[in-house]
Amino acid sequence: MSFLSPDAVEFIGFAAPRYHSETHAASGPAIDRDYLRLLAQAHEWGGFDRILVAYYSTQPDAILLSAQIAAVTDRIGLMIAHRIGFTAPTVAARQFATLDQLTGGRVAIHAISGGDDRELAQDGDHLTKDQRYARTDEFLTVARQVWTAATPFDFAGAHYRIEGGFSEVKPVSRRGIPVYFGGASPAAIAVAGRHADTYALWGESLDQVREAIAKVRAAAAPHGRSPRFSLSFRPILAETEAAAWARAEAILAQTRALRAARGLGPAAAPQNEGSRRLLAAAAQGSRLDTRLYTAIARETGASGNSTALVGTPEQVAEALLAYHDLGVRTFLIRGFDPLEDAIAYGRDLIPAFRRLLAERGARSEAA
Repeated sequence: MSFLSPDAVEFIGFAAPRYHSETHAASGPAIDRDYLRLLAQAHEWGGFDRILVAYYSTQPDAILLSAQIAAVTDRIGLMIAHRIGFTAPTVAARQFATLDQLTGGRVAIHAISGGDDRELAQDGDHLTKDQRYARTDEFLTVARQVWTAATPFDFAGAHYRIEGGFSEVKPVSRRGIPVYFGGASPAAIAVAGRHADTYALWGESLDQVREAIAKVRAAAAPHGRSPRFSLSFRPILAETEAAAWARAEAILAQTRALRAARGLGPAAAPQNEGSRRLLAAAAQGSRLDTRLYTAIARETGASGNSTALVGTPEQVAEALLAYHDLGVRTFLIRGFDPLEDAIAYGRDLIPAFRRLLAERGARSEAA
């Protein structure tokens, strides 16, 4: 699947190696192979385009999990989170190119610079935020050369120095591996402008998304680049709007109960700008733009993708269309009941969105 056309709509799901979420305590081994297989196949059967395999400093390796997902599926793409700084860019680039060849071009990288000093310290990384983004800039510059260079190359930077770098294995696409990238600080926006094929945001308000897209487009323009844009949401669906909001409130109560059972107090102030932006939205109210639900983000300190769109499948699809109108073409959606929600999204939400988008296109052509 490699690189998408500018207007192609993409849905990305989320793969976890065992069953857990904000409302379900993790139990059992760190890797449940049967659950991982079911979750991956549910996304493929449901019409998702890719599945995100996340990176955490204490969790199973994302590249190896991705190889297992590829082995039990036929079509779905892999969006592999990679924490920059722990593998040399030449080595990582060959790993991604190798897996891309083995899977027939199904690989993309989600380049992560790291937004929490405490988690980074668990892996021995103590650079400042700006230093991490500078390292990411160099890493992606080198990786793209590994993927595309026809002859050996040299590179000299503050973080990497390569002499005669080259790879015999190349990705399926001559353009390399698609790069997804997120981060809302000025340093992150600058790197996004130079490298992001798709710039990823968490689920913010319409006004916030409009502002972020303008910033990234302005940063990309001097480099002659036009990135795609992605949003991440936790859709909460039900047959009626009232039932959906009741489910949302129940999920909030379950989240609070599980945090209390784990002895967690009020969430710590986040260190990354993306979480701060979510909390800024939550400060405006728990319900924004009709369907955006921010209460769970506020409860968890906006730790990761934690805002929801609430309603019937058709109502949530209409909410996604409002973001589509702003230029968003990729939607990363995952549920608080991961497997069950993935099935529901594939059965109800994705078809509803594609139907509404097609109907709008037909009306435009007829006008």
